Amino acid sequence: MTAWRHLVHLLRGRWFRRLFAVRVTSQFADGVFQVALASYVIFSPEQAPSPAAIAGALAVVLLPFSILGPFVGVFLDRWSRRQVLLVSNLVRVVLVGAIAAGVATGLHVGTLLVVILAALSVNRFLLAGLSASLPHVVDPPDLIMANAVTPTSGTLASLAGVGVGTAVRVATAPVTAVDANVAVLLLAAVVYGAAALLALRIPRPLLGPDYDPARPAVREAARHVARGLVDGIVHLGQRRTAAHGLAAIGAHRFFFGVSTVMLILLHRNYFNTPDATDAAFNGLALAILVSGAGFITAAFLTPAVTEHITLRAWILTLLGAAAVTQLVPGALFTEAALLVSAYFLGIASQGIKICVDTLVQAGVDDAFRGRVFALYDVIFNVAFVAAAAVAAVVLPFSGRSHAVLVAIALGYVATAFLYARASRRHSRAVSSH
Repeated sequence: MTAWRHLVHLLRGRWFRRLFAVRVTSQFADGVFQVALASYVIFSPEQAPSPAAIAGALAVVLLPFSILGPFVGVFLDRWSRRQVLLVSNLVRVVLVGAIAAGVATGLHVGTLLVVILAALSVNRFLLAGLSASLPHVVDPPDLIMANAVTPTSGTLASLAGVGVGTAVRVATAPVTAVDANVAVLLLAAVVYGAAALLALRIPRPLLGPDYDPARPAVREAARHVARGLVDGIVHLGQRRTAAHGLAAIGAHRFFFGVSTVMLILLHRNYFNTPDATDAAFNGLALAILVSGAGFITAAFLTPAVTEHITLRAWILTLLGAAAVTQLVPGALFTEAALLVSAYFLGIASQGIKICVDTLVQAGVDDAFRGRVFALYDVIFNVAFVAAAAVAAVVLPFSGRSHAVLVAIALGYVATAFLYARASRRHSRAVSSH
């Protein structure tokens, strides 16, 4: 069966379409919510964010994924996944509504961060629940196509949410900045509510989990998670291809994180005056959308390129391209130049991730795959948070630093060199046996 026929057959599935609708709607709301967060935490007229403030905001956004990620599966294997999709979205309706009320009444951003943290933490259950539910609504031959279609579609939906949220913010900004943020938050809450209603169209038992009388209790399973991560690290030591891939993407995420903090500061404090928050926000939103276009380009480009060259060669090419495009044209420090850099960095980021995902899937035993991917999740997010912490120390208030930009480029070059050396040495060791 061709890929096109797989896709057509997939979309004919009644229950897949309904699960797919929950994913797309929920991730659209995520995009809208992210607009409100960026607007309120970083681009409100009252805020003049320093690198440290941005690092703190990114930590709040990403650390829930790192801390909760390995343990989410313990609960998803015990709770009705349909109910997880329903309740997660309903909880976010309440939490986002509370954030909107806090913004409207002038509650301090530090106090609201607790509620924001809770809302973002719930999202981890939702995304993991969607992935765990997929095998229950598609036939095994269609699972690869389903796994290719759904994450890309979710990313597109999130980018669409960013676009719509930005449009709503721009349309309501002439009233007051507070009203604009509240309007975007209320829109996100409404869309989360719609996602919850869409989940009700799926029968409660359909998405699992399947009954297993031998399944350990939650407390025992949670202890097993911590031990399992250690076992995953040991297993990676024996699967060097996957380990090298994880090391490469961890290094990439670090330099990508420093670049992201720089981009935020440049739009907020360098390209625009302190009172031009709308222009700063719109400029950054455009850069995010352009980077997202790079992600989508990589989703189409990577499968085509890797039909002719190895995954290793493509990773090295992308690391080299990231190094070059950070400097040319990034070192000009103009908005147009940074859009070009953002696009190519988006291609490199998603292209490397697709390759590493494949290396881990192919290079790790099935019995360890879940634990290794949980470790992957931790590396992916902690590297970004660590980068934000470093950026808080090395970047100036304006974000403009040729020295840091050169350091990022050299970091990509060093990553490519070390990855090429380690992966070549391993491939030679394997071939000699």
